[in-house]
Amino acid sequence: MSVRVRFAPSPTGFVHIGSLRTALYNYLFAKKMGGTYLLRVEDTDQTRFVDGAIENMLNAMNWGGVNHTEGVVLDENGKITQKGEYGPYIQSERLDIYKKYIEKLLDEGKAYYCFCSKERLDEVREKQRENGENPKYDGHCKSLTKEEIKSKIENGEEYVIRLKLPENHTIKFTDLVRGETEFNTNDLDDQVLIKTDGFPTYHFAVVVDDYLMKITHVIRGEEWVSSTPKHVYLYEAFGWEAPTFVHLPNILNKEKKKLSKRHGDVAVEDFKKKGYLPQGLINYVALVGWSPEDNKELFTMEELENAFSVERVSKSGGVFDTEKLNWVNQHYIKDADDNYLTDLAIPFLIEEGFITEDEVDSKYEFLKGMVSVLKEKLQYVKEITSHANIFFGDKVELETDECREFLNLEHMPTLIGALLEKVDNAEKVDEEFVKAMFKEIQKEHGIKGKNLFMGSRIILTGQMHGPDLPKTMEVLGKDICLNRIKFVKDNLM
Repeated sequence: MSVRVRFAPSPTGFVHIGSLRTALYNYLFAKKMGGTYLLRVEDTDQTRFVDGAIENMLNAMNWGGVNHTEGVVLDENGKITQKGEYGPYIQSERLDIYKKYIEKLLDEGKAYYCFCSKERLDEVREKQRENGENPKYDGHCKSLTKEEIKSKIENGEEYVIRLKLPENHTIKFTDLVRGETEFNTNDLDDQVLIKTDGFPTYHFAVVVDDYLMKITHVIRGEEWVSSTPKHVYLYEAFGWEAPTFVHLPNILNKEKKKLSKRHGDVAVEDFKKKGYLPQGLINYVALVGWSPEDNKELFTMEELENAFSVERVSKSGGVFDTEKLNWVNQHYIKDADDNYLTDLAIPFLIEEGFITEDEVDSKYEFLKGMVSVLKEKLQYVKEITSHANIFFGDKVELETDECREFLNLEHMPTLIGALLEKVDNAEKVDEEFVKAMFKEIQKEHGIKGKNLFMGSRIILTGQMHGPDLPKTMEVLGKDICLNRIKFVKDNLM
C-alpha cells in the first residue's frame, strides 16, 4: 500500500512553529517513502475560525517549501481551491458525509443522543473531582428509549451525539515513537462526536476523513496521544483498519515548557518578518525533535528528504534555541545570492529611513554592494539596519571614546594626509585600489598593522571594528570616501 499522510491544521490564526514542524515531518516522511502528502483544513470548530487564516497558512507553507500535492491549495491568483480525488478537503464542506456515518453508528447502537445541559455536566464533573474520580460523562442519557429521544427532539431540546464505549474494554495501538500503548475504556469518556450546532467534533471527523482519504500514517503532536484510543475504537466500531500513529514531541522553550506566544516569537510569520530565510528556519525546525544518524546540522531540503526517518524522532520534547537557529540561518545568509538578500533587505532599510521607495531603483547597485559586504555579520536580514549606518552620509560619527583617543595618536595626521592624497588622485576607488593604496602608505610612511588599518577604518567609518575595509570603501565610492576624510581632518582632528 502506498504511503499517504496529511497535515490537517485548523484555520485559527497564525502558523505556529510546531505546526510547521508537523507539516515538515509529514512532507519528509512522504518523500522518503515515495508516498503522497496532502493538506486538509479542519474547520469544524466555527467559533475559532479566523478570516484569512487558510490563505496565511498556505502562504507560510509555500514560503517554507513544504509543498503538498493534494488537498487545499492556492491557485495562481492566490485564491483557495482544491485538487485531488478524495475531496472536499475542507471539513465544513463534508457535513453530509459525516451525517451518513453518524447515522450508521446510531443505527448499530455504537453512539447515542445526549440531552444533558452544560450546567448538569459541570455539576457531575465537580462531584467526581471532589470524590477523587476522573471527571467524565456519567452515561445519564445512554439508556434513553427511542420514544424518549424522539419526544425530546420534537420538543426542540438541544443535544449532542456521543460515542458509546463498551465497559472494561482494552484498546491497544502502536506508536512508532512511543511503542505499544494501551488504555481501558473505563478510564475514558464517551466522547462527543456531533455538537449541538450539527458540526462534528475533531475526534469524529478526523477518523472519517483519514479513512476515506486512505491515510496510512497519522503524524501529529503528542497532545493527541490521550485522544488516540477513542479514535482507535471508532475505527473498530466502523470495522475499519486503523492507520499507523506517530506522535511528535512538543517543542519547548528554554524553561522546558511548551513553546507559546507569551514566550516571544513562535509563529512562522514572526520569523519571516525579521528576515529569516526559509531554508534556515526549515533546516533548524527539522532538528528540533529529530536527530540525523551522523549528527550533521546543515541540510538542504533534498538532503532532509533523504535523511529523515521516524525511528530517529525523539520521545522527549525538543528545546527551541533561538541562538542555534541564528547560527543555522547565518550560514544560509552567507551563501545566499546578493540580489535575493538585497530584495529582502530593502523594506527594512526603507522602514528605518535609510532610503525611500523612490530611491530604490537608482541606488540598487549600491545597496547590493552594501548587502554583500554586511551579510557575513547578519543572523537574520532585519539586522542589516544595525550595521548600515556606516554606508550613509558624508559625515563621520565616532562610535566610542576609544575612537577619539585613537585619532589623537602621533601618526594619525600623517595617515589622514596620505589617505586624502591617494583617494583624491584615484580614478576609481575599488577593492584593488584600496589594497594597493595601503601597501603604498606602509612603504612610504612606515605606518602598518593596527595603526594603519584601524586608523583608516576610524577615519572612514567612525568605528574600530567592522566589515572588510577595502570592500566597504568600494561600496562607498570615491566621493563619499573623500568627503569623510576631509570631514574628519577638519572637524575631529
